[in-house]
Parts: sequence; C-alpha cells; structure tokens
Amino acid sequence: MNIAAISQVALALLTQFGLRVLGAIALWIVAQWLIDFGLKLMRRAFRSRQVEPTLINYIVNIVAVLLRIVLIVAILGFFGIETTSFAALLAAVGIAIGAAWSGLLANFAAGAFLIIFRPFVVGDTIKAAGVTGTVEEIGMFTTTINTLDNVKTIVGNNKIFADNIENFSANPYRRVDLKAQLHHAVDHEDAIRRLKQRISQIPHVLNNPAPDVEILEFNLAGTVLAVRPYCHHEHYWQVYFATNKAIRETFGEAGYPVPEQNYRFIEPTPDGTSASVVQRTSLS
Repeated sequence: MNIAAISQVALALLTQFGLRVLGAIALWIVAQWLIDFGLKLMRRAFRSRQVEPTLINYIVNIVAVLLRIVLIVAILGFFGIETTSFAALLAAVGIAIGAAWSGLLANFAAGAFLIIFRPFVVGDTIKAAGVTGTVEEIGMFTTTINTLDNVKTIVGNNKIFADNIENFSANPYRRVDLKAQLHHAVDHEDAIRRLKQRISQIPHVLNNPAPDVEILEFNLAGTVLAVRPYCHHEHYWQVYFATNKAIRETFGEAGYPVPEQNYRFIEPTPDGTSASVVQRTSLS
C-alpha cells in the first residue's frame, strides 16, 4: 500500500472539497447581500409609489423566501448534487406540508385576499371573528388586533376573512345610540327640546348630521326617547359617556320626576291555601 500516494490523493480531495466549501460560503455571503440589497430596493420602490405598508411587507417576505430557496438549490448544484431530483423532492415535501398544514395555507390565502381587497388597513378599528379593536399588523398568516381594553390579540386570517367584518373607521362619522326614560307625566316635547339643546353643546358632537332625539317606544313608566348624537369614530366613547351625563343632568335641572314602573304579582299565603295580589313599585 502506497501511503504517500493515498495521502496525496486524500489531500487533493480535501483541498478540492475545502475550496468548494469556501466557495459555497462566499457564494452564500455575496448572494445574501445581493438579496438584502434587492429587497431594500424593492421596498424603496414600493414606498415611492405609496403602496400600502402591509402589502409591501407581504410581497417582500414572499420574494425573500423564494430567493433563498433558489440560493440553496444553486449551492447544492455547486457541490455537484443533482438539483432536478432535489426540486422534485422539494415539490413532494411541499405537497405533504400543504396537506398537513391546510389550515395554515388557508390563513395564508386569506391574508392575501385581505391585502388585495383591503376591507381594513393598519390603524382601523374593526370587529371581526368576535374581536373588537385596532388593527396593529396584517401578517402573512395572522392579524394582530389591540382590543379596547388594551389586550394584544392574534387572530388567524382565515377566521377573519370567513366572518363578517365591521370597520368602524371606514366612514367619516358614526352614531351613538342611547335611550332616555321619561316619567309618564313629563311633556316629551319639552324633554326633546332640552336634550337637543344640551347634546349639541357636547364637545365633538357633530352639527351635520344633527343629533336625533325622538320617541322610541312606550312602557308602563312613560315615554322612552331615542337619543342619537353623531361623532367621529375616535371620539365615540367620549360622546357616549358625555351624552349619558347630559341626559341625567338635563332631567335633573328640569325637575322631572323619577320614572317609576308598577307591576303586580301573586304572592301565596303561608298556609298555601290562598293567594293575595301584591303591588310593588320599581325605580327605573
């Protein structure tokens, strides 16, 4: 056995393999730099065209994944590995993963539709999939929503896309719906006039459209008024609470009696042989 010859062959092979490894590392570093540079140029081009930031992140992430897959295949080809069979294997793995992760792919497809059709954008306040809050991020698979009580909630895109979506930020204003109970002895016209005047003075209540105060229904206590001021979405809860306070203060200043509701029920006697009719009064 010629050890010297074997050593020379082994050294040549190791040298060749080492050069290929170094070349692969260099190729990976240079290609990664080029990919990052290209993605930056792509992001800058989209921003110059004022494309939605969420859509930019969506497209850039997809392109980045595809380019890195191509880079891995190229490096394997550099080492002499048959890339055709690898591509077939990659496709088979993709099909297997797709079957196993059908729900994840459904979220991915739903995310694409959310980006394309844009029922809402980042910063909108929405109600979807049973969650109400402000949209913080629309991702590839999930959407992040900060609820009204400041809880970060992550919801699958497919669940949002398959449900009804209420976008509270889409229209320039929204209506606040409240009720005001009157005593049956109170003149409803006087109450309506007082409420309209008082509510129109609340900050952030719009004059166009003007607040609505009308008779909604009647009950045993008296007339029920529908009190409906309009405001911009960001002022909704301020106007809601201020209107409740205005109703209470307006009726108190006017000296209106407190609404009462009388009801009757049958109360059995202790021995259970007879019953008596009892009348109670409940303050509304």
